[in-house]
Amino acid sequence: MVRIITDSTSDITQEDAARLNVTVVPLTVFFGSEAYKDGIDLTKKDFFEKLAVAETLPTTSQIPPGEFTPLFQRYIDAGDEIVGIFISSKLSGTCQSAEVARGLVSEEKIHVIDSLTATFELALLVFEAIRFRDEGKSAAEIAESISGLVKRVRLLAAVDTLKYLRMSGRISTTTAFVGGLLGINPIIAITDGLVVSVGKTRGLRAGLNFIADRMTLDPPDTAHTVVFGHTNAPQALRETADYLTAQFHIANYHEMDIGITVGTHVGPGAAGIAYIARAKE
Repeated sequence: MVRIITDSTSDITQEDAARLNVTVVPLTVFFGSEAYKDGIDLTKKDFFEKLAVAETLPTTSQIPPGEFTPLFQRYIDAGDEIVGIFISSKLSGTCQSAEVARGLVSEEKIHVIDSLTATFELALLVFEAIRFRDEGKSAAEIAESISGLVKRVRLLAAVDTLKYLRMSGRISTTTAFVGGLLGINPIIAITDGLVVSVGKTRGLRAGLNFIADRMTLDPPDTAHTVVFGHTNAPQALRETADYLTAQFHIANYHEMDIGITVGTHVGPGAAGIAYIARAKE
C-alpha cells in the first residue's frame, strides 16, 4: 500500500485525513509560552480568536526527525511505501526532518517531496497524490508526478487587512497606516517557496479582477482540481469561488479554511485560489 503523509500546514483536518486515508502530522504552535498541536489542540477557529488579541505573532516549531522516524518505520514494517509531501523548506525545517528520518528508515521505499508551498496549495498537491494513489500508481510514480506538478502549482489570495503583514515585518508601519487609510488590499502569492506580495488593490472585487488577470496569463489546467481557501471569511470565500469558477469554467474544486502558516501573516478576511497551471508548450 502507498501511504501519503503531509503536515498540518496543509490545513487538511484530522477528520478529512481519516476520510481520505492520509496521515497529517501536526506542527507545534506557540502563543507566547503556550504550546498547541496544530489541528489537534488548536482548531482554526481557536487560532483566529487567539490571533485577534495577540500582541505578538505566534510561532511554529518544525516537526523533528524523531517524530517522523517511528511513523515511517511502522508503515515500512507493514510492507507499505511512503510519499511525504511537506511545507516549503524555505518556511520550515519540517521537510529536512523528514529527509533525515527517511535516511534512517528506508531511502528506497520513502519519497520526500519539498512542496515549496503551504496551506491549501499544499493540500492541492496532496489531493493530486491521493488521486494518483487511487488510480493504482506506485509510490515512485506518484512522487515523480507530484514533483512535476510542484513547478506548476499556483496560489493567489486577496488580503483584507495590513495589520498582520505589518506585525510580521513584511511591510512597514508607515505603509500599513497609509494603506489602511486608502483601503489598500494586497494580493499575495507563494513564489519560490516564500509568501510574497504581488499587487495592491482596493476592495475584494478589484482583488478578484487582479487575480483573474494573472490567471488569464497563467491559466489553470482544468484536468486537475482547484482549491479555494479563506481565513475565517466565508463570505469572501463564496464571492471568490463564484467569481473565479465562472471566469475560468471550473467545475471540480474544494473549499478549505486557511490555518497557521499563511493565516499568521495575513490575518482574517483573506480569500484565494490554488490551482495547477497549464504545462508550457
